[in-house]
Amino acid sequence: MTFTKTTEQSSHYEQLEKMSVNELLQNINTEDKSVPLAVEKALPAIELTVQKVVSQLQKGGRLFYIGAGTSGRLGVVDASECPPTFGVPFDLVVGIIAGGDAAIRKAVEFAEDDVNQAWKDLSEFNITTNDFVIGIAASGTTPYVIGGLEQCNLNQIPTACITCNQGSPLSKVAQFPIEVVVGPEFVTGSSRMKAGTAQKLVLNMISTATMIQLGKVKGNKMVDMQLSNNKLVDRGIRMIMAEIPVSYEEAADLLQINGSVRKAITSFLNE
Repeated sequence: MTFTKTTEQSSHYEQLEKMSVNELLQNINTEDKSVPLAVEKALPAIELTVQKVVSQLQKGGRLFYIGAGTSGRLGVVDASECPPTFGVPFDLVVGIIAGGDAAIRKAVEFAEDDVNQAWKDLSEFNITTNDFVIGIAASGTTPYVIGGLEQCNLNQIPTACITCNQGSPLSKVAQFPIEVVVGPEFVTGSSRMKAGTAQKLVLNMISTATMIQLGKVKGNKMVDMQLSNNKLVDRGIRMIMAEIPVSYEEAADLLQINGSVRKAITSFLNE
């Protein structure tokens, strides 16, 4: 099958600069509506990936995201949100971006073109066969990501990818390829748009489903979340009140004493 970068194909819209603001927003929104449908088609592949991630983490492994540019930033964002949301260690889900942390805010020229650097970056974490690595690249051709997954495969570390082109070189390298084909962008080649949205949706699915499978959610509540601000403390208090017959003040005391919603509820029930 011939590989075609649909993410690089010409936009379905012409003369964008002549559109009114309303027309621009309406047309961007029209394109955005197609993204969840594209993700839906990839659900079987996402399911296989999540099952393997859960298996690896249950063995004591970690989940790594590697990517460049927008893809790398999205991986870093998803990884950084896992500890406060689910109360897991900061190094359980790790986001690595080509060019290092400086590239989160400012593009690092040619960082994505180094085929050897991702493995060097992963090696700094003493990566093992218990871990799992997901390469994120809208194009499916990023050398940094492909090279990283190739080295993981050679070292018996399971791999997946999230890409927005079908039959890409990255998909052929990944053991668990996820392809979300969203088609041409509103602004030709601007894969931070639909492709970026698709990648974010898939990352949400992978990390959230994994954490639920690992027991980090009770009912539909984030019972292990970090109580890092007043809003979250209030949310935690109300979670406790919904589970056990206590007042707001009593729930607040339980939360302060025990340090987490789960522990607060457990301690009350065990009294």
